[in-house]
Amino acid sequence: MGSLPNILLVTIDQWRADCLGAFGNSLIQTPNLDKLAAEGTFFKAHHTQASPCAPSRACLLTGTYQHTNRVVFNGTPLDADLTNLALEARAGGYDPQLFGHTDTTIDPRTINDADDPRLSTYEGPLPGFTVALELPEERESWYQWLQEKGYDISDREKFLKPDGKTPIPEGKGQTWPASIFSADETETAFVVEKVIEKIKTLPEPWFLHVSLYRPHPPFHVPAPFNDMYDPAEVPEPLPAGDISHPFLNTLTQLRFLDIPDNPIEVRQTRATYYGMVTEVDNQMGRLLDAISPVEDHTVVAVTSDHGEMLGDHTLFSKMGFHDQAFHIPLIIRSPQINGPKGQVIEEFTENVDIMPTLLDVANLPIPEQCQGRSLKPFLEEGKAPKWRDKTHWEFDYRVFANMIDLPLDECHLVVERTETTKLVKFGEYPAIYFDLENDPNEQNPLTDHPLMEEAIQSLNSWMPPFRKSELVNRLATPDGMITLSDPPSRNS
Repeated sequence: MGSLPNILLVTIDQWRADCLGAFGNSLIQTPNLDKLAAEGTFFKAHHTQASPCAPSRACLLTGTYQHTNRVVFNGTPLDADLTNLALEARAGGYDPQLFGHTDTTIDPRTINDADDPRLSTYEGPLPGFTVALELPEERESWYQWLQEKGYDISDREKFLKPDGKTPIPEGKGQTWPASIFSADETETAFVVEKVIEKIKTLPEPWFLHVSLYRPHPPFHVPAPFNDMYDPAEVPEPLPAGDISHPFLNTLTQLRFLDIPDNPIEVRQTRATYYGMVTEVDNQMGRLLDAISPVEDHTVVAVTSDHGEMLGDHTLFSKMGFHDQAFHIPLIIRSPQINGPKGQVIEEFTENVDIMPTLLDVANLPIPEQCQGRSLKPFLEEGKAPKWRDKTHWEFDYRVFANMIDLPLDECHLVVERTETTKLVKFGEYPAIYFDLENDPNEQNPLTDHPLMEEAIQSLNSWMPPFRKSELVNRLATPDGMITLSDPPSRNS
């Protein structure tokens, strides 16, 4: 082994913070990740900085906030002027390997051919990574693997939904039937198998980014995980509360996932999601067992890109500003740091902290670009001096501008959250304030409160002007790169 540690960075897609035993969820079974938390450090108040997938990963992998990197939606190009975790690790002596996806659209200014296929996808790899296994949403490599196992893959859609031939018992919902493949044939099992195969021949020190697609929808999971949780026993979803604010009203109407609007189906979807999380945890156990021979000099970081509303506030998916979409887990185990084990950190930490942390624990320089802070002091001492007492995240919804008749640059919100308050500031809509001591479930959005102006001033002092970007309104589509424009009513 060289002086550099091995690094394993795992992102588990669409994994919300409260769906983890270590968080205090007594129903869900996540024994392998709970064990990892007991051996390392669990950051309980960890948040992502943007949503959906591409914006969140841009923050995670560049260490910058959305107002700096300006990746506002799936398909927004990542500015080539920004460095990233893979490039910095490579400069430090690693050959960073990617298994899965990073949802990166290439900067079109670096490409001469307008017909280059990389300009028509949001699922490209982050520059700097050696792509060991690519698994975008179309899942072709997984299908080929299933074909090798004897499956007829001519109808790929059947692998993306529950078995339609299974009768659904009373009290269960449409997502209850098992998938048509077995628990050792999931997308997660496929990726983990390929990682384990690679590790056997990979020289140390290695740097692996393993990006697991599940528990991202579609909602289905093979046996026994499909029937592991009774929909009658999962937590009741939070009601919508007051949705009179124009943004909340619009968010409720958009319905990003088509989940039947009845109590049994919502609760079954929550139960199925729990099963999907446990299935991923099961495969994480395989992966962690595989690195056990080298775990004494291997840093492991496990987090997510964003959460999942899961029926709370009558919403599904990860759009908006609610905690359920932005509060995610983070576990770091770094055995070569002789700090306290099994500690739970209550301070606010952010995905922009991960890039500087991993570089720091490898004793590599942290670029000035990084707006997050290294978490190494928490790993060493269980605390860090002068740490943040607020956390921030952003959501840009300009791709919906024509639907809601707003100028592109006004389709943006930013959140400042403390332990007891939450401010949501919009481009054109009135700001919203939540008194979390009296309204912990965000049922009563306030547009007037005695402390609201103080919160607005605090947020304004934190957030600089948007970084100028000629890419922010560019969008990769299957038909090539397009440029977004303001609604016609705003151009007249």
